[in-house]
Amino acid sequence: MAKLALIYAMRLLPEEELGEVKDATVVLKNGRTARISMHLISGSKEEIEATFHESVAAFFELYPEI
Repeated sequence: MAKLALIYAMRLLPEEELGEVKDATVVLKNGRTARISMHLISGSKEEIEATFHESVAAFFELYPEI
């Protein structure tokens, strides 16, 4: 299996200041681009942590072959 790279970003901001969350784009070595869906989780620190861990686990469940 090929070596994989997981791309992610995190930033905490006051929820009331958010206007919009947009997808990010990466450029591959062959010149093609790939979109990365950005996800928003809001709540208390504990709620954010719990939801984040559930989300990561669910992401890897989508790829049982790895």
